[in-house]
Amino acid sequence: MNTLSSTIPNIQKQSLPLVGHQHAHQIVAWQGTRAITLAQFLADVTTVKNLLPKSQHIFNMCADRYHFAVGLAAAIVTGRISLLPSTHTPDMVRQMQVFAPDVFCLHDLVHCEIDLPKFQFPDSPNCEDSSDSVCVIPQIDSAQLVAIVFTSGSTGTPVPHHKYWGTLQGSVLAEAKRIGLPKETNAGTIIGTVPAQHMYGLESSVLLALQSGHALSSKQPFYPADIVCALESVPAPRILVSTPVHMRMLLEAQIDIPEVALVLSATAPLSLTLAQELEQKLKAPLQEIYGSTETGTIATRRPTQTDEWHLFDEVELIQQDEKTFATGGQALGKVVMNDVIELKLDKRFLLQGRTTDLINIAGRRSSITHLNHQLNSIAGVLDGTFYMPDDDSPDHVVRLIACVVAPTLTQQQIIAALRELVAPVFIPRPLFIVPALPRNSTGKLPREALKKLIQTLRTKQI
Repeated sequence: MNTLSSTIPNIQKQSLPLVGHQHAHQIVAWQGTRAITLAQFLADVTTVKNLLPKSQHIFNMCADRYHFAVGLAAAIVTGRISLLPSTHTPDMVRQMQVFAPDVFCLHDLVHCEIDLPKFQFPDSPNCEDSSDSVCVIPQIDSAQLVAIVFTSGSTGTPVPHHKYWGTLQGSVLAEAKRIGLPKETNAGTIIGTVPAQHMYGLESSVLLALQSGHALSSKQPFYPADIVCALESVPAPRILVSTPVHMRMLLEAQIDIPEVALVLSATAPLSLTLAQELEQKLKAPLQEIYGSTETGTIATRRPTQTDEWHLFDEVELIQQDEKTFATGGQALGKVVMNDVIELKLDKRFLLQGRTTDLINIAGRRSSITHLNHQLNSIAGVLDGTFYMPDDDSPDHVVRLIACVVAPTLTQQQIIAALRELVAPVFIPRPLFIVPALPRNSTGKLPREALKKLIQTLRTKQI
């Protein structure tokens, strides 16, 4: 595959700005309590771009979100391509090197264990106060390939998805318009609990700030106390970009939370109960983001007000041969969606679950998404999931399994509550109470990790 192609069909060639900020003194980021202006950001980008190795492909592993943003921008202005895989396992790293033999790892760690040629982000690349500088905003070709994100292929080989500057920027600006970010005169700060390397994190915690004239927080908090600390370290208005897992933990911690103007959630369905509790606790509207690695963000909804998702203006959903395809926006051509979607009027739709989640037991149909929603609605359940074992034999009757985090409940109590919510054929056998589910840094629950947990739990039963 030729990753160096600079033009593709259906993208109108034009020059688009690297950032949406226009004045040298505008704040682009916060590193702790240190404000970083547009002038400083551009100076840092220039310093880093002049130090980068000659290679065309960058594996940007910077943990500090500001470092990541500078590295991403330095790559873009020099025509380099950022590789952003879904995981950072040794096998995935090897796959990246096969995909792009010249790739090097940009990192900001004391000890980086990635087995690639390494370039460490320089300490304080530019410490001078550049707030009075005259800023020249780099202009980027809309058809320039700036990143390749990867999904895990069914064969184990990562599947690349090309991201071009014009469609990426357009998607982010559409998101900013839809969620109603504060005006530039009252610019806010985006605090993200998700990694910048993830598609959701890239769009909503990095590019959303850079393109809409807002600031980003360099921190990536995970635990409730860390989230509160990250919120406290930046001025209002604050926008929290997070996941249901992080926000559930934040509520359960029962600690004081600084004022938040807006909350964004993605990566997993958000229950109505949790959405209502979050809006009540944070006294802020909560918007859910819908999209995929292939399409980027394409729709939003406010779950406390409606079940329906609202597509971005430039995106369409079409249904053919019992499949749903997205077109427009970042979805160049027709991109098949892995969800069961019910189309409504006025660019709205309902989600009925993942196509891979659909199950049929003894003639009764449901979805893992629906069953998980019922399970997590039970009072006392902090987190939980159903699991459908692989059906290797046509004569074997498959039974669902469930793993639940519910320290105050017994298995019998959870089963009794489920009997009120789901058909008898969907009652899990067995149901395990566990201290935690093996979720990754974005709150997702990889099937292989869940399978391994269940195998361990079953071994202990023997």
